[in-house]
Amino acid sequence: MPFLALVLGVRAPLWAVGRRAEDVWPHGRRPGRAMSATAVTAVTAVTRDATRFERAALIVNTRARQGRQHVDHARQLLGAAGVPVAQMYALRSSSRLSSTVRAALDAGCDLIILGGGDGTISAVVDVLAHQHAVLGLLPLGTANDFARTLGIPTDLEEACATIARGKVVDVDLGRADDIYFVNVASIGLGARVITRISPWLKRVAGSVAYPVAATRALIGFHPFAATLTFPHGDHPAVMFPRLVQIGVGNGRFYGGGAVVAPAAGIDDGTLDVYAIEWRSWVDLARVALAFRSGRFVGLPHVHHYETASVRIETERTLATNVDGELVDQTPVLFTQARDALKVLVPRGSTAAD
Repeated sequence: MPFLALVLGVRAPLWAVGRRAEDVWPHGRRPGRAMSATAVTAVTAVTRDATRFERAALIVNTRARQGRQHVDHARQLLGAAGVPVAQMYALRSSSRLSSTVRAALDAGCDLIILGGGDGTISAVVDVLAHQHAVLGLLPLGTANDFARTLGIPTDLEEACATIARGKVVDVDLGRADDIYFVNVASIGLGARVITRISPWLKRVAGSVAYPVAATRALIGFHPFAATLTFPHGDHPAVMFPRLVQIGVGNGRFYGGGAVVAPAAGIDDGTLDVYAIEWRSWVDLARVALAFRSGRFVGLPHVHHYETASVRIETERTLATNVDGELVDQTPVLFTQARDALKVLVPRGSTAAD
């Protein structure tokens, strides 16, 4: 059932762990294609703004959808803009992302430029949380929902210009127990789908792999019982006997542009929590029709809460999908870390301050 992928906002991790070592190019030495005259003019005009940083590291996940094809051009654009890139890393192995960012911080970098998608960000957010360094983002993934939430352009030249002349904002991060996340965490069918997407299926079916996996995940799936309690006392505890999914949103977008809830934002000081009850396929179809706009949270069989924290206990232990990775399990306490990550955004962005 293709609509299930929309209902659940499911996608596989945007990067897969590789086994090859990364390429490291100190001071951006590797040659690449030349910039257009327009690009040179645009980035040169913002050189003065770029000098506010003393030392930058450019770290590109070449496993991301557009990582390998844009890595050299990004280096040239940033260099022309005067961004002080001290080291450049093109990582073939996504498992090296967190250690590479940590090494850059230890080396005194005050700007971490990360090229990749939402999975790339998820891999390093624990390292970057509450640090002095600022994150500059080159959205090179498939969904790029974190960039969409903050208004960061996906066009490479515009993204580099944002790094050179953008403003620094502090954004909130969600926490699943002690694991940080930027977009959404989920429990239920959405987490089950992650286990049904194999590298082979993604390679053969492409984007169709996700609805196929959702259909496969329904085999043997049973609605689950869960209790939600709110430590801050802003909502009474509630028990649901038959749920399809629970979602906990920190940002505004996930699943390739779906909205968590109409008023959701990454700097509003609250988590958006929804619980979808299982009633019938017709009701699930109604969720699908209103899903991308976030208006599904107003349906009678969907329960929506805005809160600073929520504890979720399930009748049986269930996996927790955190930004596309199964890294936790119930029971789980979701909280929010206010102003935990510094990010460069366009000067006109109103997503955070």
